[in-house]
Amino acid sequence: MNEEEKAVAVAAIAAAEQLRGVVSGLSAALVWGWSVKHVPLRPEVTIPRSRRIRRSIARGVMVRRLDIPACDVDGVVTTRLRTVIDCSRKLPFDEALCVADSALRLGVGREELVAAADRTFGPGAGGVRRVAHLAHGGADNAFESCLRAIAIQVDGLDVEPQVRIAEPDFLGRVDLADRRLRIIIEADSFEFHGTRRALVEDAARYNRFVAAGWIVLRFTWEDVMLHPEVVHEALSGAVADRLRSMPA
Repeated sequence: MNEEEKAVAVAAIAAAEQLRGVVSGLSAALVWGWSVKHVPLRPEVTIPRSRRIRRSIARGVMVRRLDIPACDVDGVVTTRLRTVIDCSRKLPFDEALCVADSALRLGVGREELVAAADRTFGPGAGGVRRVAHLAHGGADNAFESCLRAIAIQVDGLDVEPQVRIAEPDFLGRVDLADRRLRIIIEADSFEFHGTRRALVEDAARYNRFVAAGWIVLRFTWEDVMLHPEVVHEALSGAVADRLRSMPA
C-alpha cells in the first residue's frame, strides 16, 4: 500500500469509531491492505438505518445506512468476504475484480468466496457471482487486474494470469496469455522495467516469444487505467488476426 491508501484506511477507521459504524466498501478493502484501482476520495462508513448522527461529525465521510449482520463485521470493518461481496455488487467490473483478485492474493479462499457469492441475491448479485468466479490470486497488482478485466471482455480471448511459457525450453513468465491463440499480454510498468538491464532482458524475452510464434502486446499503466477502450480495440484486432490465420 502507498501512503495515500494508508491514510485513507486510517481515516476510515477513525470515522467509523466516531460514528459508531463500520468501515465498508473500498475503504474496507484498503483497511484489509488490498489493491484498488481508485482510492476513494472520502472514507466510507456504514451505520444502522435507524441511527441519527450530527452532520458535523459526518462531514467528509461517505455515510451509508444499512443494517449489517454481526457475522459480517470484524471489529470496525466489514469481514473480508463481505467486503469483496459489497465491492462486487456496486463497483464497475474492473474495479471489483481488482478487489477480488487482491483478496485472493492475500489469503481469502477462492472456494469460500465463490460459495459466498453464490449465496448472494438481490440487486447486483449477478455481478457478484461473475467477479467471484473470475477472480484469480495470480495478478500481482491492480494494474494487472484491470488489464485482465479488459481482456476478459474481448470476444474470443481466453487469458490466464502469470503463465509460464515453455516449448519445451523455458522462454519466460508473462502477465497474461491465451494459449490457444498464442497471444501474450504484458502490463508494462516502469517500476519494474525502468533500468537498462531490465530493458535488455525484456527485449531478449519478447524476441524469444515472437520467434516461437507468439504475438506480444504490451500496455502501459496509462493505456489500461485511462484508455481501456484503446486496449480493448488492440486486443480485439489481435484476436481477429489470429483467427484469420488459423486453419478452419
